[in-house]
Amino acid sequence: MAKATSKLGSMSVDALLKLRDDIGLMLRHKGRQLQSQLHRLGASGGSRDDRERGSRKGVKVAPKYRGPNGETWAGRGATPKWLAGLMKQGHKRDEFLIARPASGAVSKKPGVKRSPSKRPSAKKSAAKRQ
Repeated sequence: MAKATSKLGSMSVDALLKLRDDIGLMLRHKGRQLQSQLHRLGASGGSRDDRERGSRKGVKVAPKYRGPNGETWAGRGATPKWLAGLMKQGHKRDEFLIARPASGAVSKKPGVKRSPSKRPSAKKSAAKRQ
């Protein structure tokens, strides 16, 4: 590390600026290569925050609770005001559960298999598409 620093210290300003520009070009080129590899593997290439969000964000689900006036709630997010008010009156949340069909009556989509992990790896998802 000391040798590289001494070499940089002896370079002219113009040479250092050219070196900086060359490094920037190389990093952009490598970045494009990595993005194309991700695209070929089927990864979105989005930001890390986008990938870490739940895969079910924005997906509608069946209601889990029904109020006395027909209000429904899927059990996601904040507790609705109608249910919070009833709970303050002494009711329990379980009183408003909607009856679920028996476990054998639920039909799943044929051919859809989920891996036990939350997010499938890029290699697995690319292999499934082929």
